[in-house]
Amino acid sequence: MSAVNVTNVAVLDNPSMFQNPFQFEISYECLTALQDDLEWKLIYVGSAEDEKYDQVLESVLVGPVNIGNYRFVLQADPPDVSRIPEEDVIGVTVLLLTCSYRGQEFIRVGYYVSNDYVDESLREEPPVRVLIDKVQRNILADKPRVTKFPILFNSPGVIAPEPQEVSDAFISPTTEFDMMNTNEKASGSHTPAVVLDFTPTVEQDSDARASQPSLMFLMQNGAVRPVNLCAPQVLQEVC
Repeated sequence: MSAVNVTNVAVLDNPSMFQNPFQFEISYECLTALQDDLEWKLIYVGSAEDEKYDQVLESVLVGPVNIGNYRFVLQADPPDVSRIPEEDVIGVTVLLLTCSYRGQEFIRVGYYVSNDYVDESLREEPPVRVLIDKVQRNILADKPRVTKFPILFNSPGVIAPEPQEVSDAFISPTTEFDMMNTNEKASGSHTPAVVLDFTPTVEQDSDARASQPSLMFLMQNGAVRPVNLCAPQVLQEVC
């Protein structure tokens, strides 16, 4: 059993203009007190042709992590357009939200993102140069691709094993959960929310699920790139 369970990820301010910050409201529960902080990352896949265009939009440490329920908003600046091939700005790409503990990634959530002009006339006749202030992004948040990695918490020097469970997550709008932290419980306040259900949508035995490839396919300008959700990408930090 994992020491940390992500119970909900809500995409805020979506759809939004391309140059607006990303905002994710993340809720999780900690079943065991952890000695170190959790590291959350938001990664933007810039091109289907090469990983060198990937950008880490934000990397934050969250802690201390004691037993209880937690919620916070992760905000990140938009990607640096100058580091994305101009022909790949418009179209569909991938956004990755990851969480790690002591360098061991234990969950990765992948979203498809559609970037297009708001103005219909610009969509029908795109300008030669991208007008980034006219571009809107839409994160397809209803069916994220979720991969969970079994790791050993509070065990120094451990190499993360291969992922054992891969599933298509889906949003269950009728499910409520208690995502109050200790202070909220004391005050009696409660905000119900939808929950990410990590149950596989297709019945599979554990061996088949363990061997199943976990990929999101990104197609741009005739190029097809499989984005591997089960292995860290080669990324460039945004300074």
